[in-house]
Amino acid sequence: MSALAQLTIAETVADAEEMLAILSEAGIDAQLEPAVEHHPREVDDIPQKVLVPESELEAAKDVIIALGEPDLAED
Repeated sequence: MSALAQLTIAETVADAEEMLAILSEAGIDAQLEPAVEHHPREVDDIPQKVLVPESELEAAKDVIIALGEPDLAED
């Protein structure tokens, strides 16, 4: 399995899950990881890292940029 690379940080879990669905439709596996530490009993909607295999990072960026995510264009 390829090492994972950070594609972006989604501000909310809902945004992150939407990105996962879009990437999945494009055939790109992705995972989420909390971007900040939080107490396990907190239910706050914390930012999420969107991680993809390093070998698919450029393709994942292209998919997200095509959907109008300008932050990735600067990476």
